[in-house]
Amino acid sequence: MSEPSGPELLSVRDLAVSLGRGRARREILHGIDLDVRPGEIVGLVGETGSGKTTLARTVLGLNGIDRGSVRVAGTDVGGLRGRALRGFRMGGSVQYVFQDPLQSLDPDLTLGRSVGEVLEVRGIPDIEDRVAGAFRQVSLDPALAARRPSEVSGGQRQRAAIARAMIAGPRLLLCDEPVSALDAAHRISVLELLIRLRDEQELGMVFVSHDLGSVAGITDRLAVLHRGRIVEDGPTAEVVAEPRHPYTRLLLGSAPTLDGAGLDRASRAALRAELERL
Repeated sequence: MSEPSGPELLSVRDLAVSLGRGRARREILHGIDLDVRPGEIVGLVGETGSGKTTLARTVLGLNGIDRGSVRVAGTDVGGLRGRALRGFRMGGSVQYVFQDPLQSLDPDLTLGRSVGEVLEVRGIPDIEDRVAGAFRQVSLDPALAARRPSEVSGGQRQRAAIARAMIAGPRLLLCDEPVSALDAAHRISVLELLIRLRDEQELGMVFVSHDLGSVAGITDRLAVLHRGRIVEDGPTAEVVAEPRHPYTRLLLGSAPTLDGAGLDRASRAALRAELERL
């Protein structure tokens, strides 16, 4: 893996975010601290409801902030309003790669139109040539630009979705379970693509997943999110080898292994009970 360099690309400090209205409003994120440097892949791991998606949407400027700060390449995202916030979102410095590429690819448009849409909005010329370049960047035949999402494989759709993110010239990619819907062969090839793009572009990446085992092989650092708090954060090898928090141990013990090893039911129950006491 490449060595992360330079100051923080993403800096989150003491972040608190609430969602909902009126009496239903509740705090989802509690005092989050998270850093990502250029060229670094950070795994953000936690079960459904832990706050992963809320954190990612907040980095994109889609959620308000109760307390703390989110800075992307020095820009205070929480302080942006109106035209400045729209400019940040359209500027493309942060891009989101969804689990389901159909969330970013319009099923009624060709892949080329979807990938080049951000350039159309900006009024950038030579869109067709730039789209072809983006396709080559993700190892897709530019001829596929004429096809619709339903006319290509799942792996090709996800590569097109990544091309759509990359054509905007991002510095930070937020990858939300980007390979969980793919078969094993496509999963490996897309992960290899993301690593190559990180190395070539010195991108920072946040790799969101519910499965700690699936991200351990490609991340430099792991941040474990539990009930809206980061309970463990450190180099991936250290977190996997010597997990300190019971929730991290539970995630590791629940990950499937080739030999079928893992926590038995009694051990999982004991860790759940320990978590309830914290």
